[in-house]
Amino acid sequence: MENNDKPQNADEYIAMLRSQVAQNTECGVTYYNLAVALLGKKEYEEAEDALHNAVECTPNLAEAYVLLGGICLKNNDLEGCLKYNQIAVKSRAGFAEGYGNIGFVLLQQCTGEDTKADEERLENAIKNLQKAVVFNPKFVQAFTTLGTAYFMKGLIDEGIAANLKAVSIEPEFPIAHNNLAVAYLEKGEFQKSIEHCDKAEKLGFKVLDQLKKELEPYRKN
Repeated sequence: MENNDKPQNADEYIAMLRSQVAQNTECGVTYYNLAVALLGKKEYEEAEDALHNAVECTPNLAEAYVLLGGICLKNNDLEGCLKYNQIAVKSRAGFAEGYGNIGFVLLQQCTGEDTKADEERLENAIKNLQKAVVFNPKFVQAFTTLGTAYFMKGLIDEGIAANLKAVSIEPEFPIAHNNLAVAYLEKGEFQKSIEHCDKAEKLGFKVLDQLKKELEPYRKN
């Protein structure tokens, strides 16, 4: 492919980027673009190498650290995912995606046991998710995850508010509707719970049979 030719498909695009990094081994953005293209083809090992080259060339390339964290998450390496997202938020002030990912991973690390470590993880998760939605007020996933963190802490009303914010931004976000169904059931607001349960299911979310069973007596014939 000549330099003036535009790539016609992913393979040609990757070949072009490989050619570019071969000619200039110090361009972090090109390595990053190569990694994104390789991830699209699920070539994870080569993508990871390209991302390491990207941050070596451009240490403040926050998006590259987030992608490295994503690869760690795919490999069930929560500590690695946490580490790279922590670097990401240090690399760029106000980087909402990094804070959201940190909050998500901290929740995943909670063992479910009533331990001091879990309490600290939950508190830190909430703090990071609150930062995420401040820096990006349209960050639907962060609002939903923040709602989950509030529920885990026993703050049902705060969790409902966070998930309502999520559906106000994206009305057809099924996870938030499912979360609201569970929360309203907990509060005894059965019709609201049914409404969100049905909405989540209509949107393709796999609602737990137990939730539907508990709501059945309250459905109007």
